[in-house]
Amino acid sequence: MKTAIGPADASSVAIASTPPVYEIDDYDLPGFLVEAAAFGTARYGFVVTPNVDNFITLHESATFRSLYAQAAYVLLDSRVAALIFRLVHGLRIRVCPGSDLTTALVSQVIAPQDPIVLIGCSEAQAQQLRDRYGLVNLRHHNPPMGFIHDPAATEACLRFIEAQGPFRFCLIAIGNPQGVMVAQALATRGRARGLALAIGASIDFLTGKQRRAPVWMQRLGLEWLFRLLQNPRRLAGRYLLKGPKFFAYVASIKIVLRPPRSRIG
Repeated sequence: MKTAIGPADASSVAIASTPPVYEIDDYDLPGFLVEAAAFGTARYGFVVTPNVDNFITLHESATFRSLYAQAAYVLLDSRVAALIFRLVHGLRIRVCPGSDLTTALVSQVIAPQDPIVLIGCSEAQAQQLRDRYGLVNLRHHNPPMGFIHDPAATEACLRFIEAQGPFRFCLIAIGNPQGVMVAQALATRGRARGLALAIGASIDFLTGKQRRAPVWMQRLGLEWLFRLLQNPRRLAGRYLLKGPKFFAYVASIKIVLRPPRSRIG
């Protein structure tokens, strides 16, 4: 049976009539690296790293909230969101940026012989990772543009991932919300084993296709500004028009902070 997961469902506006509850795992990068390294291949789970843009979509879309609800780990990606949660809700939440997590997994955790699946990116980028980090067991599949609209192409992507299992990590680099949708579909089907991560554009940063902000801008929570200046035509709507909605939504949401521990037995 082919699996259809339509992106329109995840982006449709369905603002919650009651304040939504967001569960966030309180990991920083070093702490989650230990957790990820110990996850193993006997079970399946997936990781999401919400930023301000994702929290807005979560607030507006019941379907997107249902996808996130099945994640094994929800790690706060945004220093901006962490600061606002602290000011509005009095919560100190540790930050685990998704791009830093991908880099650290590849450079510190993944061993050359580990079975790794990469979804998205070009074959040239996949080969860069193999060459630079000695990943002799990296298997790559780049689904066609817009594949999420095509049940047959979606099914082919899911079957590719499942056929590589058990894998240690599956890096899903196909953007948002498609990456979360694929990760959740794998959970629903119940065949995959290993830890999947919806990593957005992390491989582009890792392979030099895109530039990351200087470290000082990252630490000040200004990475969004650097990205906006690099690509204003593509990102102006997200950061300048959609982004301010976060301030309207943040007071009405409830945050449940989960201590560092595995959620899957």
